[in-house]
Amino acid sequence: MTDANQDEGTPVSVKIRERLQAAKQRFHSNDNIADFIRPGELEALLDEVTDKMKGVLDSMVIDTEHDHNTDNTARRVAKMYLKEVFAGRYVQAPTITEFPNAEHLNELMIVGPITVRSACSHHFCPVIGKIWIGVLPNEHTNVIGLSKYARLAEWIMGRPQIQEEAVVQLADLIQEKTQPDGLAIVMEASHYCMGWRGVKDMDSKMINSVMRGVFLKDSDLRREFLSLIPRRS
Repeated sequence: MTDANQDEGTPVSVKIRERLQAAKQRFHSNDNIADFIRPGELEALLDEVTDKMKGVLDSMVIDTEHDHNTDNTARRVAKMYLKEVFAGRYVQAPTITEFPNAEHLNELMIVGPITVRSACSHHFCPVIGKIWIGVLPNEHTNVIGLSKYARLAEWIMGRPQIQEEAVVQLADLIQEKTQPDGLAIVMEASHYCMGWRGVKDMDSKMINSVMRGVFLKDSDLRREFLSLIPRRS
């Protein structure tokens, strides 16, 4: 068998994994691997995940051949994971147009609440909540449109995550894009791994924050940011 034929029979997930390993790149659940996916491979990966999801349903003793409610469930679930709720793993970061701070703005700016949707990496249950972002620019800060904060948040959250790591990833990304004097992020979310299973408590929420730069050093600025966030639900 030729190398070409061997490669043709190799699952696309194996090819992508081998590229990541060759580059010594991590591919945890909340990592973006778009740089290692070649044109057309995402569709092939969709087919592969569909086949494996069929196996999961078979092992759960669900008769998908005769049950009209689940006859296409494997494909729907595969598409949901790869192209919707976990798309942040498989697509490049959204294009963000950056503008110079021509007016030398240096006052506190707050964006939010931005609704975010993710899933916990422990049970793949939904995590749904809101994010508030505070930025203190300087004359060298890159200015981005308000909607772009939401797009960056969606890209980061569109992966199996734990909330504590997701907020840090988002802070790192915004810090890299804008280079402000200070950056603050607060996230409040409901975790369906608590509400749908386990203790089945739908009222509990998790709130966490990341403070960078002057927000970390200046307690008055930190209090101002927190006081200006509308009352959380």
